[in-house]
Amino acid sequence: MDSTLHIDQELQQTQRLSPQQVQFVRMLEMNTPEIEDEVRRQLDENPALEAAETFHDTTADDADGKRFNESAEQLQRADYRSDEDAPSYPRAYESASAQADIPVAADGPTLLESLRTQIGELDLDGATRQVALYIAGNIEANGYLSRSLSDIADDIAFITGIDVPRSMLHAAFDAVRSLDPPGVGAVDLRDCLLLQLRRREPKTLTTRIAIEIVDKYFDLFTKLHFDRIQSRLELQDDTEFRRAIALIRSLDPKPGHGAESESASDRLRHITPDFAVECDDNGRCTVTALNRLPQLQIESSFDINSDTPGRNPAQREAMAFIRLRRDEAESFIAMLRRRGETLMAVMNAIVRLQPDFFRTGREADIRPMILRDIAAVTGLELSVISRAMAGKYVATESGVYPLRMFLNERPKDDTDASSHAIADALRSLIAEEDPRAPLSDQALTEAMNAKGFDLARRTVAKYRERLGLPVARLRKKT
Repeated sequence: MDSTLHIDQELQQTQRLSPQQVQFVRMLEMNTPEIEDEVRRQLDENPALEAAETFHDTTADDADGKRFNESAEQLQRADYRSDEDAPSYPRAYESASAQADIPVAADGPTLLESLRTQIGELDLDGATRQVALYIAGNIEANGYLSRSLSDIADDIAFITGIDVPRSMLHAAFDAVRSLDPPGVGAVDLRDCLLLQLRRREPKTLTTRIAIEIVDKYFDLFTKLHFDRIQSRLELQDDTEFRRAIALIRSLDPKPGHGAESESASDRLRHITPDFAVECDDNGRCTVTALNRLPQLQIESSFDINSDTPGRNPAQREAMAFIRLRRDEAESFIAMLRRRGETLMAVMNAIVRLQPDFFRTGREADIRPMILRDIAAVTGLELSVISRAMAGKYVATESGVYPLRMFLNERPKDDTDASSHAIADALRSLIAEEDPRAPLSDQALTEAMNAKGFDLARRTVAKYRERLGLPVARLRKKT
C-alpha cells in the first residue's frame, strides 16, 4: 500500500481577547472598593502614573444623560436656603475611603478557637486530646460535624501513621459534644436538638416530653402532625404538650452561629454602593457615581519623546522602559475612563427603564426588564452589561439595592406584571391569611387571579417556594 502526504489549507475565524480587553473586563466587574484598591496598586507599581493634586468630584448624570459638574451633596444643598436646612447623607452614601476612619471592634474568638480552649481544660490524656482537637477542626461554622468518624480516623492514620482505637475515637467525640455552645458536634438537626435538651437542667416533665418527641417522633414533628404525636404519647394535659413544643422551637438549630464564629471584619462587613439615585419633586432623577478616584495623569519625567533612538545601549534600554511604562499608564487611564462611562450608561438606562421604582421606592413598581432592554438603550453588548451590573449596588432614599434586582422577566408574554409585583402580592396574601386555616396553593392561585394576576397553580407554587414560604400544612399554627 502506497502512503502519501497531503497538505490541506483551511481558513478558520477565531476571536481572541487582547490583554487590554481582558484587563478592561476584569476592571468592569470590580465594585467601588475593588476599583479604588486597583487604582492604588497601579499608582504604587507604575512610576509613569501619578495622581493629580485635585480629585475628581463625584460626577452625575440625569436620566437623559446630561452631565453635571456639581457633586450630589452640592446639588442637594442648592435646594435649601442654608446648610442647616439640608438633610445629611446616610452612611450608605459614603465611599469606602470616607469610612476608613471608622473604629473597628477587636476580633473575638472563633468557634474553633473556643473549642480548642475548652478541650485544653478537659481531663483527657494526650492522645485523646489530640483526636478531640482534630475532630473539632472538622466542625463546620454552623456547629455540625458532617464527616463520619471513620473518615476522620482514616485522615489521622494517613497523616500521623497511627491507627486510632475505636474507643478513643468515641471518647474524643463525646468530649467535643459536651462543649459549649450546647449542640456543637451534632451530626444532624435531630441530634443537635437532642444534645441541647439533654443538657438542660433541671429535668422537668416538659423537658422529658420534648426529648421523647424529638427522639421518637421527629418526622411527625417536622411535618407539624401534633395531634398524632400527642395521641401516641397518650398525653391528656395539653398544657405540658404545648410547653414541650414551645421548648423545642426555642432551641438553636445552628449552635455554631451563636458563638463568636466570625471575625470583626466579617461582622462589620457592609455594602458600599456604587451609585446613588435621587429624584426631585418633579420626578427628575439624578444618578451619582459614588467613588473618590483620583485624577490620573502621566508623570512628567515620562512625558517625553521616547521614540527617539538612543545613542548607546543603556539609553535605548532606558527609552524602552519609559515607553513601556508610559503606554501601560495611558492604557490604564483610558480603560478607567471607559469603565466609568460604561457603568454610568448602564445605570442611567436602568433609571430610564424603571422610573416608577426610583420615584416611589416600592419593589412592586419594578417593571419587567432584561439585558436586551438595557442593550437597546445603551447600544452595549449583553456580556458587557452583565459584567457591569455584577456586584454593583445603588443607594436610593428607600434603601440600597443590587443592580441585578431590576432584572426580571415577564411570567407571561401578554402581561406587564413583573416577578417583583407577583411576589409582593403573594407575600401580602400569605401574611394576611388566618394562621389556623392557611391558604392552599389553589386558594392562593384564585386570590392572585382575583387581583389581576393570571397565573397557573404551579406558577404560584414556584413563587411561594422562591419566597421561602412552606406549604399551607406547614404554615398552620394552632
